[in-house]
Amino acid sequence: MRLILPSLMCLALVACGGGEPTPTETEETETVVPVGDGLPEAIDNETKGAWAVAAAHPLATKAGARILAEGGSAVDAAIAVQTVLGLVEPQSSGLGGGGFMLFYDAQAGKITAYDGREAAPFSAEPGMFLKADGTPMSYQEARLTGRAVGVPATVALLDLAHREHGRLAWGDLFDDAIALATEGFPVPARMASALDYYSDVLAKDEMAASLYFNEDGTTLAEGTLFVNAPYAEAVTAIAEGGAGAFYSGDIAEEIVASVNRRAGPGTMTLEDISSYEAVPRAPVCGGFVGYKICTMSPPSSALAMLQTLGMLEAHGLPAEPTPELWASYGEAGRLAYADRAQFVGDPIAMSTADLSAEDIAEALVAPDYLAERAQLIGDRAAPSVEAGTPLADMGQDRAADMSEEVPGTSHFSIRDSYGNIVSMTGTVEGAFGSYIMAGGMFLNNELTDFSFEPEIDGEVVVNAIGFGKRPRSSMTPTIVLDAETGEPVAAIGSAGGANIIGHVTKTLLLALGYDMPWQEAIAAPHVTTRTNVVYLEDTAPTDVRQALEDYGHNLTVRELSSSLHGFRLDHGKIEGGADPRREGTFETGQ
Repeated sequence: MRLILPSLMCLALVACGGGEPTPTETEETETVVPVGDGLPEAIDNETKGAWAVAAAHPLATKAGARILAEGGSAVDAAIAVQTVLGLVEPQSSGLGGGGFMLFYDAQAGKITAYDGREAAPFSAEPGMFLKADGTPMSYQEARLTGRAVGVPATVALLDLAHREHGRLAWGDLFDDAIALATEGFPVPARMASALDYYSDVLAKDEMAASLYFNEDGTTLAEGTLFVNAPYAEAVTAIAEGGAGAFYSGDIAEEIVASVNRRAGPGTMTLEDISSYEAVPRAPVCGGFVGYKICTMSPPSSALAMLQTLGMLEAHGLPAEPTPELWASYGEAGRLAYADRAQFVGDPIAMSTADLSAEDIAEALVAPDYLAERAQLIGDRAAPSVEAGTPLADMGQDRAADMSEEVPGTSHFSIRDSYGNIVSMTGTVEGAFGSYIMAGGMFLNNELTDFSFEPEIDGEVVVNAIGFGKRPRSSMTPTIVLDAETGEPVAAIGSAGGANIIGHVTKTLLLALGYDMPWQEAIAAPHVTTRTNVVYLEDTAPTDVRQALEDYGHNLTVRELSSSLHGFRLDHGKIEGGADPRREGTFETGQ
């Protein structure tokens, strides 16, 4: 049964904005400046035949809206949105990175999960981020080696999805990105702030120095007209030559040369790039208060979102989202992260002699298992939490990997006039990825999402580095369905590194569990978890903080980054949502 709250006056978390966390060795900031004129209103459009797009920058939203208005599919619009985001949010995502896409096919009533996660090149070795004495490098040390660059995957992901679900010609989907890169656009506040913050490392890359710095050595200020001719050239080549123009020829050669110039000869090869393939997978789905929630399968650890919600429902949701709810939420999240650390990584590495990664993922979100785990949510926070045992022989003897992810990511959600839906999260890992450029784009540092230690206390780590492997991710693109009718209800996802899971979980808990208006649920202060800590956004009410402390959580209060962009469809209109912590917007039409 869905819990409906008659009045929002009693909500324990109120809608408000927030900034970015202070950078540390394992978690950094994009130095975001919140902008915008307020929250978008719900659109009183009949959902049938209406299109919608929510993305992290107005220029990207407009590019997607143009394609949708011309009769394009959600995938067509996704290509336009992502290529513009890579230009106007280079610190967050781009063609030099990767991502995950969930696609809802309205005609077939089916969701496909497209895996465009970057892969480790052939030169990658399990101990490549260990120092001479055998201890792990710091995150930043590993990133600066240049060896953290994974084979870029975004173009392959978009190409695969377009071949299966595109309606307009591939070459017609890049016009906005090409025009903006050629003619220029005003430098956004977030880009300007991030450029200034990371100026020391960015100045070491020749292309970055030529594009993003003034003659006096300062970075481009907000509002400066920015032209990226190399990006226009690369995107034009992709538009005319297809994905093959990215994975072979001049662009591929430039990527290889840029990586090897920093990391050493042979670190990345043309064969590494040309052999990359995006993979269609089955999504992972779970139930929550009358909804079926589907999200990305491994190598994403998004199933932790389904686990947290499932445990909370099994534990018992209060009639209202009281401060005490967040104490239980924190404990459920800790348990989910313990499973994540133990079991989730590259699908092949996850598998055992008898179980596939899909078997393991399904076992981790099974209702009986979550009900069993929910019994561990007591009156006080447990001193420590450990992974459960959903099935025998699923790798309990493996070491837990507590590796972090940093918040260099973006998310957008799209619905076309035919009823198809895209929920896509893209990333370059840290802000500006590896700080290495090729073709006017930043290359990712995604290999730092692997465990730096291949073994811990003699036990193998599922998320250890290995050539061809795809590192574990927290990206959580999500599509919600009505459990009875199968009709789509919502699409959502976020940025935020390892906090992404919590950002999406919090939003769905409030929107679905308590029928909070979609935009308010997005804007509400964040509560996120790890196995040993609960993070609370510093804009949260004091009674929520007190409840978490009284419960005994190891609590850290700070600014939290997110990029929640999506929409809800089951209230007879399209409720759009754009995260006030970013520059995003929402548009709809017919």
